[in-house]
Amino acid sequence: MRVALFITCFNDTLFPETGKATVALLERLGCEVEFRAEQTCCGQMHGNSGYEAGPLVERFARVFAGAEVVVSPSASCVGFVRERMGDGPPVYELSEFLVDVLGVEDVGASFPHRVTLHPTCHSLRALRVGDRPQRLLHAVRGIDLVELGDARECCGFGGTFAVKNADTSMAMLGDKLRHVLDTRAEVCTAVDTSCLMHIGGALKRQRAGVRVMHVAEILAARE
Repeated sequence: MRVALFITCFNDTLFPETGKATVALLERLGCEVEFRAEQTCCGQMHGNSGYEAGPLVERFARVFAGAEVVVSPSASCVGFVRERMGDGPPVYELSEFLVDVLGVEDVGASFPHRVTLHPTCHSLRALRVGDRPQRLLHAVRGIDLVELGDARECCGFGGTFAVKNADTSMAMLGDKLRHVLDTRAEVCTAVDTSCLMHIGGALKRQRAGVRVMHVAEILAARE
């Protein structure tokens, strides 16, 4: 299957390892990955801040026109595009694509570490990915996947919400960090690097010794 990678501006700018892991994983599973260099922001940041995002969504549809399928390691961006785009190619978040389209759960990964999963708000409420990320992680060899307390609660990022409502955001983040630390995990993972940036920054400031990794990086690992 030929897959067009929508990397998102966030990953392209701040978390290139997530994109590299996504490509490595898809190619391992027999997909031919193409990258359309004309892609830009999908408009989520603008739309969530109350601005007109229609032209960017329309541009997304033009850039990826004719693609067999578009795959992205970002539930929030996929949710935004899918909600607003009319005609266009099918767009999938990575775990959705692996489980629903390719029909795989065991992707041949090995990651012998204690891991907890933060299910992000957009993946739960916009895309309704359900337990797909958990199913993929459970099949990783050597992993010790531990449940996160109050997992469905928001981490407080919410894009510009964290800037406009900093005090509220930090209070929510404090609750999330407490639950992450209670798991005694080595790694906190998620399907959105935006949330991981928020959580990871606080973990670093506290010198907690817990790192953050996108689910794609774990699924691509062969340790």
